[in-house]
Amino acid sequence: QVQLAESGGGLVQAGGSLRLSCAASGLTFGSYVLGWFRQAPGKEREFVADISWSGGNTYYGDSVKERFTISRDNAKNTVYLQMNSLKPEDTAVYFCAADLARRKVVAGIPDIWGQGIQVTVSS
Repeated sequence: QVQLAESGGGLVQAGGSLRLSCAASGLTFGSYVLGWFRQAPGKEREFVADISWSGGNTYYGDSVKERFTISRDNAKNTVYLQMNSLKPEDTAVYFCAADLARRKVVAGIPDIWGQGIQVTVSS
């Protein structure tokens, strides 16, 4: 059974930091492109970042560039999202996702999704 499970969310003040983790099971983790997405209330789902199977290539959405960092540990089957300088507009449910094809992650249609985790940034 393929599963992605996010953890590390919560409430933080503006300017603070959080690190999200996403543990994968039931798949050959090192073969997958991993991505993070978010969805705020009343808004469409937004691409946050993705990382190649080796970790050598990363890509970020404009709203999080230079504040967020995506990384992965293939030995632990885990992908991370380090979020710094958080702003109230970063408040959303964050989802990790996986697909063998990066074009599907970038298009927002990866095959595998986590259940999501809430991040709330207070002003």
